[in-house]
Amino acid sequence: MQKLLERTSDKPNMGRRGFLISMAATGAAFGFPLQSNAAMTPQVADGVPIEAVGETFEPSMWYWIDTEGQVNVNIIRAEMGQHVGTAIARILADELEVSWDDVHITHVDTDEKWGLMVTGGSWSVWQSWSIYRQAGAAGRTAMLEAAAKQWGIDVSECSASKGQVTGGGKTISYAELVASGLSRSFTEDELKALPLKPHSEMTLVGKDVKALDIETKTNGQAIYGLDAKVDGMVYGVPLLPPTRLGSKVVSVDDSAAKGMKGYVKTLTLEDPSGTVPGWVVVIGESLMAAKWASKEIKVEWDAGETASVSESQIQELSRTLIADTSKGAILDTGDTDTDTPFNVASDMIEAEYTTSTVLHFQLEPVNATVFKNEQGIWEIHSGNQWQSLIMPTLSAALEVAPDQIIMRTYMLGGGFGRRLNGDYTIPAALASKALDGKPIKLVFFREDDAQFDSPRSPSVQKLRMAFDDKQQVTGMEHHAAAGWPTAVMAPSFMPKGTNDEPYDPFAIDGADHWYSVGAHRVRAISNDLANQTFRPGFLRSVGPGWTNFAVESFMDEAAHKIGADPLEFRLQHLLAEGDNAGSAPNAVGGASRQANVLARVAELSGYGRTDLGEDTAIGIATTFGQARTMPTWTAGAVQVHVDRETGNVEVQKMWLVFDCGTVVDPDGARAQCEGAALWGLSMALYEGTEIESGNVRDRNLNTYTPLRMIDTPEMEIEFIDSEEVPVGLGEPGTTVIAPAIANAIHNAVGARLRHLPISPAAVLEAI
Repeated sequence: MQKLLERTSDKPNMGRRGFLISMAATGAAFGFPLQSNAAMTPQVADGVPIEAVGETFEPSMWYWIDTEGQVNVNIIRAEMGQHVGTAIARILADELEVSWDDVHITHVDTDEKWGLMVTGGSWSVWQSWSIYRQAGAAGRTAMLEAAAKQWGIDVSECSASKGQVTGGGKTISYAELVASGLSRSFTEDELKALPLKPHSEMTLVGKDVKALDIETKTNGQAIYGLDAKVDGMVYGVPLLPPTRLGSKVVSVDDSAAKGMKGYVKTLTLEDPSGTVPGWVVVIGESLMAAKWASKEIKVEWDAGETASVSESQIQELSRTLIADTSKGAILDTGDTDTDTPFNVASDMIEAEYTTSTVLHFQLEPVNATVFKNEQGIWEIHSGNQWQSLIMPTLSAALEVAPDQIIMRTYMLGGGFGRRLNGDYTIPAALASKALDGKPIKLVFFREDDAQFDSPRSPSVQKLRMAFDDKQQVTGMEHHAAAGWPTAVMAPSFMPKGTNDEPYDPFAIDGADHWYSVGAHRVRAISNDLANQTFRPGFLRSVGPGWTNFAVESFMDEAAHKIGADPLEFRLQHLLAEGDNAGSAPNAVGGASRQANVLARVAELSGYGRTDLGEDTAIGIATTFGQARTMPTWTAGAVQVHVDRETGNVEVQKMWLVFDCGTVVDPDGARAQCEGAALWGLSMALYEGTEIESGNVRDRNLNTYTPLRMIDTPEMEIEFIDSEEVPVGLGEPGTTVIAPAIANAIHNAVGARLRHLPISPAAVLEAI
């Protein structure tokens, strides 16, 4: 992941433009002809960003201030319910010292100047923290200097608060200073030396403030991709080929649809990008006209090679690959030589863990509206999490230069990683291209959305642990095989292991844990049959959703094997030493902070209590969120009751403790953690499908049954007070729930479950 993190860092963007403090005659210079259509704000019903009044002062590309004191913060992250704009804007506004009432946000277009645009991996606040603090501090410093110069006093005699500078008995607003003109620039060294506010003086970070976009989100006025409208627009629905890759259209017969009201025509797509081979799109004057007509279209395909692939074939291949020690990449864990400890071990434990294919089923099915505007620019209107990934593919599909395409990113009706893969914009673009640039809105109905999903790959993991004659852990191995999302979508981002083999960090993060276990060998293996059958996707928490299920279930099993208490066993091995000592700025304290959250959740939940009733118990687990490079120390405890007659598992309560450094947006942080934990519960007990005949088996919510509201347990969430760098919270809560449930089931009835989702039948079989 390091390569992608380096690419997603905002620092290059800051350096490219720098902090040129000067009067600007215009606002942000979008590469799109119509600024109001290129960017969007979720604060207002029409999504049109605020316009500056008079001159603007633009300390950096990240914001401007106008002559009325309005502050507009530019956001490159996608909004999908996590209040990312509010969180990032308050980081800047706090340092800038402006009133929250004067702050606005604009989600920008895809102009190249914004750099790499991606929203995922729980990165947004973490990556924005230092950048937007410096940007705010630069603006505040410029205002203080301008006021001091105007009054003929030293800048040290001035202070700033709520958009005003005070000093020498006088007060002047930022608006007035902007109107009077400013000229100031900072070198890189000056930027780094800018004084930042101490935590004790922060007035917005960590405080409860009103979310900037809460009104439109709650009154139904927020606009999503499905709400996009363009004059003269027609609608399209896809007819999906039998396989994701390799299908070819043999014939199309639309004779039965001709004459149907609103039916326009049927397109067979020609895709130079290779994203949607064998696709057919039905065009209608309305969405339902296209849908009803599609029922009458007869298409004959030559199916691709994966038409008969099943989930069991994929999993068996994973087992074969794991058994072949020459396969896969070895991660650098410091000491990977596990042969010696296992050769001389007095005892050892070994277990296999598996997980099923998991779908996204985000509330708003994927969709895109595409057309060529009057200036000859292709406009892509859609909700998207990784604009920079799909723009080159759009360029290849449309056969135009990248600067001839612009994307407006709408509110996302659920992302969870599905919209990191913007493949759904390609058939819309190709359909519009076939219609000479005519506006078309392509909508995937639920069944199409599920079939075209980029699901979380099924996985197989084999874990081993060696003990010496004193029952001390001397070595551990973790071998994991699955489909790799980064390999199929962005292979250039994959780092290499110690054996020079590339690997997908999103398919192994979590296995490189912070426990001190002696020699530690982690092997990541790509399952090419999975990669060829479907497009493995990034689904909330991705690899840590299965690696931590294995690690934390295995730690419980290892503790029980040697007769140790699972809590004490974990604490004994969470030692802040060696590679697990942690480092600044993101992992200060290392494993000691993970031990702290674990101890706290045990205390909070009453872990180990024996008064919960028959077949009822609490299980625990601890993770570090997404990755070692940005650990969010996380611990969870889950109380379950197991019905021995039916195998049903009732989750009665969940406790979670997080140490994510500074909590920037308390309300948003809590919401993120609640949602993540419930998703973890859903994937532990309810969600899962299988690959059948080269496609996912379940394609709608009649058979695919996520967690229902009636099954939602009580939750208690706590954050550790901290002034460390804020790390991510979108996914960490997901990663601890499944193993905590599995461990709770074992504590309740003695059954060990090693497959997700945990079904009642599996529980009955294991009892």
